[in-house]
Amino acid sequence: MHRITNTILALRGLSSGVWVIATLFVISLILVLVRQPEQEGDLQFWVFSPEHAEMYAPLIEEHDASHGVKLDMTVMSIAAIQSRMMSGFFGGLPTADLIEVEKAVAPQAFMGPVDAIGFHDLTDLLLEEGLLTQLNEPSLSPWSVDGRVFGLPHDVHPVMLAYRADITEAAGIDLTLAETWEEYFRMLRPLMEDKDNDARPDHTPLSFWYTNQDLIETLMLQGDGQLFTPSGQPVIANERNAFLLATIVSWCVGPDRVAIDINEWSASGHQEKVDGLAIGYIAPDWMCSIWKMHVPGLEGKLKLMPLPAFEPGGRRTSVRGGTMLGIPKTTQQFDRAWDYAKLLYTSPEVARQLYREVDIISPVRSLWDDPVYNEPDPYFMNQRKGRMYIELAPEIPLRPSSPYNKQAAIDVRDAALNLAEYANRNSVYNAEDLIPEAIRLLDRVQARVEQRMSRNAFAAEDLAAGDGEAQ
Repeated sequence: MHRITNTILALRGLSSGVWVIATLFVISLILVLVRQPEQEGDLQFWVFSPEHAEMYAPLIEEHDASHGVKLDMTVMSIAAIQSRMMSGFFGGLPTADLIEVEKAVAPQAFMGPVDAIGFHDLTDLLLEEGLLTQLNEPSLSPWSVDGRVFGLPHDVHPVMLAYRADITEAAGIDLTLAETWEEYFRMLRPLMEDKDNDARPDHTPLSFWYTNQDLIETLMLQGDGQLFTPSGQPVIANERNAFLLATIVSWCVGPDRVAIDINEWSASGHQEKVDGLAIGYIAPDWMCSIWKMHVPGLEGKLKLMPLPAFEPGGRRTSVRGGTMLGIPKTTQQFDRAWDYAKLLYTSPEVARQLYREVDIISPVRSLWDDPVYNEPDPYFMNQRKGRMYIELAPEIPLRPSSPYNKQAAIDVRDAALNLAEYANRNSVYNAEDLIPEAIRLLDRVQARVEQRMSRNAFAAEDLAAGDGEAQ
């Protein structure tokens, strides 16, 4: 302990990033020293989802028994996995042989050059075994750096629009004819009357708000917005991003706004969904199971359709969330870990259970013919929603694996909030008129991200390389 204290004192005056690593090192060292598993397995597996662990357990037990090995699976919080993973990669502490990592955490492992990444590069092995062509290609992007794949995708998470078909069909409105967001909002204008005289529309076309970071990112991805290039250079202050930001903020401001702020997770928000305050909801596949669990009152009232596009012929889906399975370089049993990874992430049994229990479709294309995806879903008026999500899976947008993307997305959310304040303060509600201010705000975001990256030697090299290319 005396040695650890001296090490920390020696770090005075260094960057905040070094302090973070040092803190994670100490916390994880304590966890490693204190935690004694009841039974040490041949391999260690860290997973953050109890639901995932429950699905994996039968396959793991069967594999253990037939192969004479044991996989010790430990359910940990996302924060604990992040702490122990980063301390292992940058501080030399032990890690598991397999780690299931959520999208917001995984890019932290991609800091620095490719050969310094703590996960095994799986690209060549995926090619040799024919798995690379079996995986939904866009689903690999969050786990890839410079064209190299460092994790198996757990999911696809395509996005559709869930809408109150009971209300629209009773009014004679066929929303499936709406190809663009503009057409969608125009078709729903008649439902925005205030017949009950409570000073708000009876129904608002869309549940969306400019303070929801995830939904902003989802819609900007749908519209081909880009925060980073594939090589990790920030390109936040561009005209397309400004157009998209101005457009989605314009939905939320002014006397004729077409969006409403309904909380996605609270009991009051669930009741507002049942009451029909909004017609449409941005719905990744996993959200379907959330509604079934927490909003049973919507059963038989919803339908799904592809997202309206920003322009005719534009993308009709997006993506939200994601998980990967990685094999740390510290494992002493890579071959066994790889066997378990394929078992858990390419198994028809797990894929089938994943859809039936939490409505998530598999990223393994060879499994898409499974009849489970054709089953009618009573919650969504007997639509075969699994097949609908699968049809959109190849069209999901690519996502950056930059470790700076999460904070950049938060900065863009703050820019959306500032843009909405500007719109209300100046009574400027048209998207086209908001674009100049959107560009100014995104310029500030770009500067902040570049400043953040300049504190890291490897990221600073990428910035310099990007400047050289631009010249």
